[in-house]
Amino acid sequence: MKIFCIGRNYSEHILELKNETPDEPVVFMKPPSALLVQNKPFYIPEFTNEVHHEIELVIKICKNGKLIQPQFASRYFKEIALGIDFTARDLQSKLKKKGLPWELAKAFDKSAPISEFVTVKSLGKGPIDFRLEKNGRTVQSGDHSQMIHSFSQLIVFISKFFTLQMGDLIYTGTPAGVGPVKVGDQLEGFLKEKSMLNCEIK
Repeated sequence: MKIFCIGRNYSEHILELKNETPDEPVVFMKPPSALLVQNKPFYIPEFTNEVHHEIELVIKICKNGKLIQPQFASRYFKEIALGIDFTARDLQSKLKKKGLPWELAKAFDKSAPISEFVTVKSLGKGPIDFRLEKNGRTVQSGDHSQMIHSFSQLIVFISKFFTLQMGDLIYTGTPAGVGPVKVGDQLEGFLKEKSMLNCEIK
């Protein structure tokens, strides 16, 4: 299983971090050891003093494919979940200044909480809206229509470089509102108003 993550896929998030809008999807990866399942708590690692939450829609690849054509891309996923891309922002800033990869700040153990999956079909038509509450207050919200690169576009792009395999995950980017977490915080993610993800910070 591979975990692909997409950076800078919502315009307002790009603005809040003062980044440039990319011409193509920004892709990085997390190892399977990054997953945090079953609403288990997240323990802030000792190598960072500034962990930020980034709520995202996550799609699961349902069949193998390489060099997938746009007209077929929608056939490669049927299920969707909520995920959090925890980011050691202080470490990421240091790495970016040196022109180094982000993995140390993004791909560390348990940095990718994920909810159970539901079928895309079960969510009905229209925008797939989602949000993150921190201690009962909404801090991030968005819907999939706001993405710069759609689900299908991401599948087409990634499959140019990697063979997509059944069970691979794509974290599709985060909307504006990212921010720090501290010990004692409670994060709750909602998909179409249904609570899907709970994560206590320890």
